[in-house]
Amino acid sequence: MSDHLLSMDEMRQVDDYLERGFKVHYVYENLSGMFVEFGRQEEEVCLQILTADARKYFAAKLQEQTQL
Repeated sequence: MSDHLLSMDEMRQVDDYLERGFKVHYVYENLSGMFVEFGRQEEEVCLQILTADARKYFAAKLQEQTQL
């Protein structure tokens, strides 16, 4: 998959979790990428973000979430 398509897919996944009511619980990075733990009530999921564009997009979404 090209980097652009991978970025778009990762951004879509971030939007999907946020639209379904998940909140960001924990974020950490290492050499394998950024890992974001989303949660709502008793459900928790972890999303790995590999591309720089998707990481920037996530950072903007996280900032929006904290301002609400």
